[in-house]
Amino acid sequence: MTVKTAIQPTRAENYPEWYLSVVKAADLAEHSSVRGCMVIKPWGYSIWENIQRVLDGQFKATGHQNAYFPLFIPLSYFQKEAEHVEGFAKECAVVTHHRLEMNKDGKLVPAGELEEPLIVRPTSEMIIGDSFSKWIESYRDLPLLINQWANIVRWEMRTRVFLRTAEFLWQEGHTAHATSQEAEQEVMKMLRLYSDFCQDYLAMPVICGEKTASERFPGAVATYSIEAMMQDRKALQAGTSHFLGQNFAKSCQIRYKSEQGSLEYAWTTSWGVTTRLIGGLIMTHSDDDGLVLPPRIASAHVVILPIIHDEQTRVQVMSFCDKLKQELSAVQFDGQPLRVILDQRDMRGGDKSWSWIKKGVPLRIEVGLREIEKGQISLLRRDRSHKERMQMSPAELNLRVDSILLEIQNHLLAKATEFQRRHTVRLDKKEELYDFFSSDEKGGFAMCHWNGEAATEQKIKDDLNATIRGIPLDAPHEQGRCILTGEPSSRRVIFAKSY
Repeated sequence: MTVKTAIQPTRAENYPEWYLSVVKAADLAEHSSVRGCMVIKPWGYSIWENIQRVLDGQFKATGHQNAYFPLFIPLSYFQKEAEHVEGFAKECAVVTHHRLEMNKDGKLVPAGELEEPLIVRPTSEMIIGDSFSKWIESYRDLPLLINQWANIVRWEMRTRVFLRTAEFLWQEGHTAHATSQEAEQEVMKMLRLYSDFCQDYLAMPVICGEKTASERFPGAVATYSIEAMMQDRKALQAGTSHFLGQNFAKSCQIRYKSEQGSLEYAWTTSWGVTTRLIGGLIMTHSDDDGLVLPPRIASAHVVILPIIHDEQTRVQVMSFCDKLKQELSAVQFDGQPLRVILDQRDMRGGDKSWSWIKKGVPLRIEVGLREIEKGQISLLRRDRSHKERMQMSPAELNLRVDSILLEIQNHLLAKATEFQRRHTVRLDKKEELYDFFSSDEKGGFAMCHWNGEAATEQKIKDDLNATIRGIPLDAPHEQGRCILTGEPSSRRVIFAKSY
């Protein structure tokens, strides 16, 4: 017997199309008429606002301040750091003119050529470095800890909503320090902050690791990332933290006078996460009925669904629901008032319920005259079968709703963690690795020894479309043999196909 699902196709039938169907059914975002760009709709943007709220508080708690820097970056700034400009050259959008004029055919054409082309911000190391060079004079000005919430443009041709678009939203932290040790500590601190956020709020387990040279941020000395496993067993790079050494400080002349009176270059870092986190959230938890949202980051915690069969009962049912909403809105969950929606739309009860299932609201409450007469409401959890109901009084609900939401949060994390564990394997033979990535029905995270050579990494990428996602920071040193060449190796790395 075929089970009917709200999302077609299902994950098993066509995962990429399933993903787009979930985005559409949950009303999260849509493609813009501007090629490669997206419109983030209110339900999706509220998730980003919740991500912003939590991370912004954590950044400020660790001493960082928010600022804002220009969207446009002079071309000459990029040319100061050769490796940086080479890494981003193919993704840059460039402004060359500053006005429009009507031509003889009555069409608007660019006019007023700029003296110097402007790059539309693909990342801000160079423009922020220019400001840092003016702000920093003495060791007393360090450390300088700055964060920016902004939009970014990288000219992607193959796009997918939230995961890869020409324009996206992010935060980028930029810091300057007196010593290499302080800068490296900052890099690790922010990487762990991202890791904890993904686990504690998105219920998305991640692995912290260092990128290989070929995957490193252009111009960085070292790049670290958090890697999550999606339900198709592909990896998603969910955040990065970069140790920039003194490369950008030298390019931008970020120098300070030391306590001894000498003029020294600062040590800098940068780190960021993007709206890609929403894509990761979707692919980690959602099912064939639509979006599933962890309560701590959900657009709404509870939706109340009045069941009204005739006009005679409308006033009584709505009065009960209004009071219930007020009571629930006074309850705290994770330090915030419950976000409660009372759905008063004029439509069939079943259609209402399914619309919120597809939107991923953690808890749905159904209230009709029968429930009012019994003094009980029907509670349905999004992380369980849509047919599984809990009956309780409004008073009991008020006492238990926060613990139920926490239970949902923990359940989603446990489920995702188990999925990652089940699809992470240790492989020691080339044949095992090639078989592991031989079809879409297989795959996951392959923990393998690697000889450290770029040629070995490239060979596996060419053959299997699998890359080294990172050298795990928490994995122990272990002597072994490279899975491709048989040469000595002291660490395992993670091979995976990725987004």
